[in-house]
Amino acid sequence: MAALTFKLEKTDLAGAARAGTITTDHGQINTPVFMPVGTAGTVKALTQQQLLQDVNAPIILGNTYHLYLRPGLRVLEEAGGLHRFMGWDRNLLTDSGGYQVFSLSGTRKITEEGVTFRSHIDGSTHLFTPESVMDIQRIIGADIVMAFDECPPADSDHTYANKSMQLTHRWLDRCLTRFNQTPDRYGHTQQLFPIVQGGIFRDLRKISCDFVRSKDTAGYAIGGLSVGEPEAQLYDICGWSCEHLPTDRPRYLMGVGTPWNLLECISLGVDMFDCVMPTRNGRNAMLFTSEGVVNIDNKKWEHDFSTLDAAIGASVSTYYSRAYLRHLIKAKEILGYTIASMHNLCFYQWLMREARAHILQGDFQGWKTTMIARLQQRC
Repeated sequence: MAALTFKLEKTDLAGAARAGTITTDHGQINTPVFMPVGTAGTVKALTQQQLLQDVNAPIILGNTYHLYLRPGLRVLEEAGGLHRFMGWDRNLLTDSGGYQVFSLSGTRKITEEGVTFRSHIDGSTHLFTPESVMDIQRIIGADIVMAFDECPPADSDHTYANKSMQLTHRWLDRCLTRFNQTPDRYGHTQQLFPIVQGGIFRDLRKISCDFVRSKDTAGYAIGGLSVGEPEAQLYDICGWSCEHLPTDRPRYLMGVGTPWNLLECISLGVDMFDCVMPTRNGRNAMLFTSEGVVNIDNKKWEHDFSTLDAAIGASVSTYYSRAYLRHLIKAKEILGYTIASMHNLCFYQWLMREARAHILQGDFQGWKTTMIARLQQRC
């Protein structure tokens, strides 16, 4: 079994944008890459066949918190891990559940040991520790597992952000110890990514980058952004963090974001992204297209029989008309949610392929500026 490797193929001469290839036991991932979010072992409204054949996603994301609560570890272990349980033979990454636990602000308690929380399903009490989260992710069986961290609120002051970061660092040491004491599961190699924290403060982010890079792991994640801070701060902290992380390992920006967020952060040196936005917004009638944002619920599309977006070349985007999708959404037909979600994911994958192509061609910065202006338009 091979460990995760990252080959950096080209860095844009006018900035920090990178094209590379991640290789794991479940195959290659061309970067930059967007990972569809399959929180509970499913990308909402889509089948795995659609993800494989239409979206052509090389990697998707699952969530430790949700999978731990339902279907539970016994079912996942009996199934032979999440890959086999959901019928997915490509790469999987699991979020440690830290963000979900910490979002339960009224029903959780943070201590040095870990986090005690109440299930949103039945109110039962549970304890997540760095050690238990490693054990859970081993059983889930993802190719890439995330360290257990605290995600501080966007409005945290320097004192709290520092305290939270230091706790995350102590937890990381415990995560690494437990992870290194336990074997890979289900016949493939698993890799642990630490998470950079530190709020919106450059000095703390540098401390955190220095700390995580000292652990010499296969990749690194940037957490605690896109939690309510202004876009300018998101870009500032993202770029600053990338500057202080190794160039020969993949960089994963967690939970971001809009198409223009992705392009800006690619230009700062990010390789991997995930976000619920394409599927969640699709289910709420928002389409992302190569010409801008479309509210398909708008009456202006009632008699528009043009396709959703011919430019991106996806079959779902060239087969159905805007008028038909509007009808399905208005009628609350399940097919409408599927089409909108699949189109948005196909668009995000197209955008990543285009970004990669322009990095390799050496004209990414000019293309990015033109593309962002187009993508932010309201059609």
